[in-house]
Amino acid sequence: MSLALIASVLLRWPLASLLADSYDRTWIALHGPGGEDGAVQGALEWLGVPYTGSGVLGSAIGMDKLRTKQLAVAHGIPTPDFRVLAGAQDCQLAADQLGLPLAVKPATQGSSVGMSRVERADDLLAAWRTASALDPVVIAEPWISGRELTVGVLQGDALPAIRIETPRAFYDYQAKYFADDTRYHIPCGLDAAAEDALKQWALAAFRATGAQGWGRADFMLGGDGVPLLLEINTVPGMTSHSLVPMAARAVGISYEELCVKILETAHVG
Repeated sequence: MSLALIASVLLRWPLASLLADSYDRTWIALHGPGGEDGAVQGALEWLGVPYTGSGVLGSAIGMDKLRTKQLAVAHGIPTPDFRVLAGAQDCQLAADQLGLPLAVKPATQGSSVGMSRVERADDLLAAWRTASALDPVVIAEPWISGRELTVGVLQGDALPAIRIETPRAFYDYQAKYFADDTRYHIPCGLDAAAEDALKQWALAAFRATGAQGWGRADFMLGGDGVPLLLEINTVPGMTSHSLVPMAARAVGISYEELCVKILETAHVG
């Protein structure tokens, strides 16, 4: 990380006050670019202040869906096929090669921000424009129809898988944070062997990307039963709708105990 980037982070957040107030550790609960992508993590490392969750590398990769998918492919972790949409000229090519419908999303946003479901080739350009307004790197994937599953990771272990159901077109920002009709299933409905395999894929995704401490890996389970990695999340939510607290509660870990365990992941570098 360059000194210029570190300086810009320090100007945006009064991080130096952490040193003046002699905090033992910091809990990173910032979402999106600047807080989840390694920038604030790098600034804290520069200051020598321990922080929760993944380090600079794991945070940066975890925020980048394209790099996550490239590493998944390199490590043999199943993930949906994809194409990078560098411009309007790539839209029709993606439709021809991947088929429709497609998921079109910016590479470095979270919470499904900027993501579109595209059912007609004529709508691809608009979806690309929506995503590229947030990030110059846009990826397209085949839309996977099946069960959506997520696995929390805590201190090197996988928590019980959760199956997510929403009446919306997909598990979008509204469904994640506000809707009361999203349903969360624990147990997830997989048999023991299949759920254990899913957990192993989640841990493999964390190892491949350099993520650590705590977080989440999201999957789609298609008709063939193969779990496909969508992304990892190195700073999951901790609200009443959030998934890691639900999974922890299923194995007897209270919210307060979960907070302590996350704080125990604090480190420098």
